[in-house]
Amino acid sequence: MRLALAATASLLALTSSALAGEARQVDHGMIVSTDNGEEVRVLAFADGSFRVTVADDVTDAAESLMVIAQPDGLPRFSTDDGWASLVSSGGTAMVQLTDGRLVVYGREGELLLDENASARSITPVELEGQGWFATRVQFNRGTDEGLYGLGQHQNRQMNYNGEDVELAQHNMAIAVPYLVSTRGYGLLWDNNSITRVGDPEPYEKLVADRGYGMMRVNSPDHQMGDVIPGWRAEYFLGDELVLSRYEDTIDYQYLRNQADWPEEATAAVEAATTGQNTQGNAVETQRVLWTGSFTPEVSGTHKFRLYSSSYVTVTADGEEVLNRWRQNWNPWYHNFELELTAGESVELKIDWEPNQGYIALEHADPLPDADRHSVSFASEAGKAIDYYVVPAPNMDDAIAGYRRLTGKAPMMPEWAFGFWQSRQRYNTQAELLDVVSAYRAAQIPIDNIVQDWFYWPEDSWGCHCFDPARFPDPTAMVREVHDQDARIMISVWPKFYPTTAHAQELAAGGYLYERPLEAGQLDWVGPGYANTFYDPYTAEARDIYWRQVRDTLLPMGFDAWWMDATEPDWHSNLSVEERKYQMTSPATGVPGAAIFNSYPLPHAEGVAEGLREAQPDTRPFILTRSGFGGVQRASAALWSGDVAARWDDLRDQISAGLNLSLAGVPHWTHDIGGFSLENRYSQEDPEHLPEWRELYTRWFQFGAFSPLFRSHGEFPHRETPVIAADDPAMMESLTYYHRLRYALMPYIYTVAAGTHFDDGTIMRPLVMDFEDDRETWEIDDEYLFGPSFLVAPVTQFEAREREVYLPADANWFDANNGQRLAGGQSVTAAAPRERMPLFVRAGAIVPTGPVIQSTAQDTGGVLTVHVFAGANGSFTLYEDEGTDMGYRDGEFTRIPVSWDEGARKLVIGERSGSYPGMHATRQIGIVVHDGDGGMEVFSAQPTTTIAYDGSAVELSFR
Repeated sequence: MRLALAATASLLALTSSALAGEARQVDHGMIVSTDNGEEVRVLAFADGSFRVTVADDVTDAAESLMVIAQPDGLPRFSTDDGWASLVSSGGTAMVQLTDGRLVVYGREGELLLDENASARSITPVELEGQGWFATRVQFNRGTDEGLYGLGQHQNRQMNYNGEDVELAQHNMAIAVPYLVSTRGYGLLWDNNSITRVGDPEPYEKLVADRGYGMMRVNSPDHQMGDVIPGWRAEYFLGDELVLSRYEDTIDYQYLRNQADWPEEATAAVEAATTGQNTQGNAVETQRVLWTGSFTPEVSGTHKFRLYSSSYVTVTADGEEVLNRWRQNWNPWYHNFELELTAGESVELKIDWEPNQGYIALEHADPLPDADRHSVSFASEAGKAIDYYVVPAPNMDDAIAGYRRLTGKAPMMPEWAFGFWQSRQRYNTQAELLDVVSAYRAAQIPIDNIVQDWFYWPEDSWGCHCFDPARFPDPTAMVREVHDQDARIMISVWPKFYPTTAHAQELAAGGYLYERPLEAGQLDWVGPGYANTFYDPYTAEARDIYWRQVRDTLLPMGFDAWWMDATEPDWHSNLSVEERKYQMTSPATGVPGAAIFNSYPLPHAEGVAEGLREAQPDTRPFILTRSGFGGVQRASAALWSGDVAARWDDLRDQISAGLNLSLAGVPHWTHDIGGFSLENRYSQEDPEHLPEWRELYTRWFQFGAFSPLFRSHGEFPHRETPVIAADDPAMMESLTYYHRLRYALMPYIYTVAAGTHFDDGTIMRPLVMDFEDDRETWEIDDEYLFGPSFLVAPVTQFEAREREVYLPADANWFDANNGQRLAGGQSVTAAAPRERMPLFVRAGAIVPTGPVIQSTAQDTGGVLTVHVFAGANGSFTLYEDEGTDMGYRDGEFTRIPVSWDEGARKLVIGERSGSYPGMHATRQIGIVVHDGDGGMEVFSAQPTTTIAYDGSAVELSFR
């Protein structure tokens, strides 16, 4: 490989002109001044990572919000044959003196990144009278590497090679601009604005054929023998066609576009009683059918994005390509692709039931193949091109490098990994307490109950206070939850009504966004109230916000903090341009377009820092709907937003969570069952009740093997004692997964501890552990839960089996029947409604505990160690007090356990460490699974039991 590096460097030198530009060494790196007047600065970190900055003057680069590490490497600098080089512990970064082209090699000389310098651009843009730059870079044209991460995106994309991803915060979309590659690196793009990965240009709306542009749509009709440009649009009320006309484009995307709706097709409306649909609900059935003939000028893969809410179906030449539903107050994109030939038309039909909803169709022409399959970042606003390259031999190392740059994930409290019950919402103190009591009475394990929004008086959003008519004694409520060995999380928004004292204090300091108020926007509560958010971009504003929360809610004893709408989402269905304008920071003056993606990071950090100061001996826990690079350091878990309760949406959660994990964020969850439901479910239509129950059961099974296990959503109520009360088989399934989750708590908590101590990942795409098996690169509906479990959720109604790919280089146990299977094959796994396909890797060692009702229950230290024979294996059990900060001072224990397959020998090693309250002695049972089948593996009883006092024990199973 060293020879390969030398040969490649010589070839690069031949492609450059004679020596031009200049390079100089600086602390920790170098600066190259290129022929075109740009500077390229490369700085090294001790771990081998590089920071790369490109600008006319690199000292103009903005201070990073995401990155907290400072360059500390001592690289070797040199120049040769028109190139400047830095050699660090992680590899080599080379910059061509003429044009600033960057090439990065790994420590073995393998090529990681090769920049296309001709694609690099730093284009001046003016934002609110200020000078900024639109930036773009491109690497590795024509690459076949696997690309992952980038946050949470709900378009069922797993491997991003060849895909387009827009990083723009939105309810359900989380922008974390960190990319990891099978080629052996991670790339952190340090920019706070909207960023496009893949195609650098925004998609455009399909428009009528007016003789210009690349997007040509004609109606199926003719007039005087000529084709009529545009879409034929047919509007119906009920079954009656009330309007037929031709439209240049399909664009009812935002609130501002609703004024374009034809009066003839306007339905009667009633006020919405649920959700955030300020438009109300139509009481007449509306329908629009658009028909258009699209004639491409370029052959290849044409990409489409349908932004929609309510029911919509898309067909291409009569074949259905999309069928989706979303709640009207939270429309989003649904992607589809068509392979088309230049000059050959395809008939598109979009059949939409609006109900006061939103829709738009966007399109992108094919890119040249080498550009489609490349690594490309393009941002709308920044002070410079600024990014970090993390050479890493595997994806675990790439994530560790990301956390060294942006901050470690602190230990979460153990109870956070138990079951969470939530609802939109508990209306009274009594409702909430009754739920906890119902779980305890039914002996169904639960750790956490959640009080969602609107516990305050109607006109007092932002008071952080309780309505005394509904919550007469919130402190007593919290105490009663604690008395039942449970915890409670409280919803706290960054939103304020300007009439509250808290808002007025923030406004007095200049820390309240004024533009939403100036726009006259009213929310969906009661008659509608003027509202806005606070500006978290100064320490003073964060301090005031936290003090207000601390002085009102913290004394009541709440355990966790649910920070909702942190995109920020202060008014549903505003256009992106309106959101940018309203986000301009009143305290700093930075334009909203330049900081569009970053709001959730300073907001979460302010609360986390406040909690650590106020409760220095207690681990904070924050749940936030949005995140950004570095959010994991704020003791924050993320969830996938207000997703719809549909099978497609269940499937979309899997790749969304996996890629967020590969972006370095380890703690993630989702609303089991989906947040918003169609009327056929929410109105409890008997015809559709079986499907709703099956959807919830399948989602619950997936939830039990997610980093956090959390049920939440709108009516009907999801509490296990209620939702399955008259369905014994469903009740058996739900309680089985409740109890299995708690039985696995020793394993889960150990894996969770690894996210802190080892920068580990709980929810693992198969490519992380089986990168050499190319079959794993595209799989978006299976994953590993920790190192041992392969999880295969069922995402189709009435499916009673599913295909599961078992990765090569391992054998696998079917956890539902104990049978051992060879890897490197697809199997048809049984999937009765009550069970999800689940497999355990041969060589795995899985510690389990007894059935408990919460993590606060003392188990006496009893363990069962399950050994899955067939390969050597090891697992080191981690234990600590569970809630305090002692882990930072070494107050924890580790017990190594190893299995020697050849000798059939199990060694439970010597315990290291200690912590207050530890079990000095304990009973440990052992089960060795050999793949004989016949029973669920975790129902097997120990064949051997030992008394363990911390000394090493060796056991033979010949």
